[in-house]
Amino acid sequence: MMAELARSWTAPTDLDGTLERVTRAAVELIPGADSADILTLAGHGRYESHASTSALPAELDALQVRFGQGPCVEAAVDGFVTRSDDLTGEKRWPRFTRAAVQAGVHSIVSFRLYTRTDTAGALNVLARTAHAFGDEAVTIGEVLAAHAAIAITAGRRERQLRSALASRDLIGQAKGMLMERFSVGADRAFEMLVTLSQHTNTPVATLAEQIVARGSDPRTGR
Repeated sequence: MMAELARSWTAPTDLDGTLERVTRAAVELIPGADSADILTLAGHGRYESHASTSALPAELDALQVRFGQGPCVEAAVDGFVTRSDDLTGEKRWPRFTRAAVQAGVHSIVSFRLYTRTDTAGALNVLARTAHAFGDEAVTIGEVLAAHAAIAITAGRRERQLRSALASRDLIGQAKGMLMERFSVGADRAFEMLVTLSQHTNTPVATLAEQIVARGSDPRTGR
């Protein structure tokens, strides 16, 4: 079943769709699981909840981010597998623990999402009963977390590549407009962009976008 899931995740789809498959598989395959979600690192100390199978995981993620403590945040930043078999006696995250127990969650296990070069966040699995997750649950969760990490990393790189290609196209268009306007070569047009970027403290790609958006003056053609 894990092999079939891995092959299915290579089919073309958006990142959110892939993450939803991961969390659904976590609930279906991990013994004792009631719900799951994925908490990603969004940069600058920000976190985002994705693909929650119910409202509960996302709500608990928000509490952990607000309190600055909890198994999901700990797994995403420091650990590999963070597990609590009975939250009623948990001492590591007192503020989060009280809120989780009040919400009816008594067991939780979080798996760090990482590759050799990137850490993406954590796969979080919740249960309403104590001592819900055994060794089999941890093994399955680690496999699912590995696939989720690869999907997130690949999705981020694809978005970065698309952004870079879009910026390159805009810069090329802006250079062409400057070459025509000032009768200069490609190198000189790019130097003009760089100089203006430095003087205005504006990225070259942003300047290029502004030049292309402004276009030519319909009255003069320039």
